[in-house]
Amino acid sequence: MRRVRAGPAVNAHRALRPWPVRPRDRLPLALWDAESLAAAMGGTASEPFQASGVEIDSRDVRSGDLFFALGGENTDGHRFVDKAFAAGAAAAVVERPIDWPHILVDDTGAALRALAAAARRRSAAVRIGVTGSVGKTGVKEAIFVALDRASRGQAHRSVRSYNNHVGVPLSLARMPARSRFGVFEMGMNHAGEIAALTDQVRPDVAVITTIAPAHIENLGSEEAIADAKAEIFAGLEPGGWAVIPADSPHFERLAGHARAAGARILSFGRAAHADVRLLDAIPSANGGALVTADLGDRRVCYSVAEPGEHWIANSLCVMAAVRAAEGDLAAAGLALAEMGGLKGRGARHRVPASGGHALLIDESYNANPASMRATLHQLGQTPATRRIAVLGSMKELGDFAPSFHARLAEPLAAAKVDHAVLVGDEMRALARDLGKGGANALAGGMSFAHCDGPAEAIAALEEYGIAAGDAILVKGSNSVGLGRLVTHFASRNGGGREG
Repeated sequence: MRRVRAGPAVNAHRALRPWPVRPRDRLPLALWDAESLAAAMGGTASEPFQASGVEIDSRDVRSGDLFFALGGENTDGHRFVDKAFAAGAAAAVVERPIDWPHILVDDTGAALRALAAAARRRSAAVRIGVTGSVGKTGVKEAIFVALDRASRGQAHRSVRSYNNHVGVPLSLARMPARSRFGVFEMGMNHAGEIAALTDQVRPDVAVITTIAPAHIENLGSEEAIADAKAEIFAGLEPGGWAVIPADSPHFERLAGHARAAGARILSFGRAAHADVRLLDAIPSANGGALVTADLGDRRVCYSVAEPGEHWIANSLCVMAAVRAAEGDLAAAGLALAEMGGLKGRGARHRVPASGGHALLIDESYNANPASMRATLHQLGQTPATRRIAVLGSMKELGDFAPSFHARLAEPLAAAKVDHAVLVGDEMRALARDLGKGGANALAGGMSFAHCDGPAEAIAALEEYGIAAGDAILVKGSNSVGLGRLVTHFASRNGGGREG
């Protein structure tokens, strides 16, 4: 029997090099543990535990979550602690001892903000803050999917529209230590609110999508809105980027705020001075577009799946933000080509109709004069046998509300809408104008109905009847409740999401 020497194999084994260990690899896999939570919030841990998520609503708790028992004007989160643990919570942050694993603190709201700050400090992620009058949620989602694709799942973002004084710190507290990018939406109703949010996020890149008369009731003018949105630049990290719309009439105002904050400016749009400038946009068969943009040192060509002129502008904003964050522009182009509409913000449904199916476009989450005009324009570009617009009131317009609502007669006519269902008290101004001879002539004989709420609107649309080939736009401020109408028609047997 021949004997085989083991020497070479042993030597080969010894020649193997150890797997390289990077600083990121030493970061914890769990989102939070009891020790780090207690240190971050200045609280006391009842026992060791680990948490995989952070939640403030007991109805949304999943197994492994840390539940914050926040107080409010009308409720106390401590009432829902048992419900949170029944849903699988790992622990809770509370202001009084409980029989479950917990961190005891003096103030749960202050503890959430402290945890957000700790999450920001422990992560080397590039943070992108997004605000604007129109399109901030869609742009935030697009920036996220672009960076998430390039980083192979190491991007983080605020979910839904968690963009206020609770949603922003909650989104920060959920950011894993290993994240390479974090994208955070910031909203406001009054001056000073963005300043408080940007101070928490401390973004490396601050994005303003556009300026339009949203929340004008509280701020009085578009100039004041621009000033309030520009508060986002005050929180920028040294050397940070300000991404602003070159086509806005308030461009110089925004740029002035950015310069005052010491920011580097990256503009986007069609204007000749835009740093990310649109060269060409060719409509595609699916309603999107093939976009070519000049970035100064290069040109990029990519597809945008989302329909509408506003999404061409949004895509330029996304490209500018990704470039400022030193992300992958090619991955951003692929992400834009694959994005589908968000619930309440452009999702498209195939709904059963007489003789086949109709298209229902869900824009029920938000509305202001600029976004109303943009989506009505897109409805006019949508192939259809008939076009139907279900329009809910636009809120927070104050004394400007009657005129802004009445002015929708023109875009309705331009979109060649056959029938409109107008919902809410503020829509009476448009109904009055459409009922007059001159406005009716402008609308080309369009029929319409005015309803007080979503239940009546459902009945009105049922009475009008949906036929095969119809395109139905549903848009209004979220408080009007038109999401109920979308659910009613989209959940019927035979219906489903498009794309």
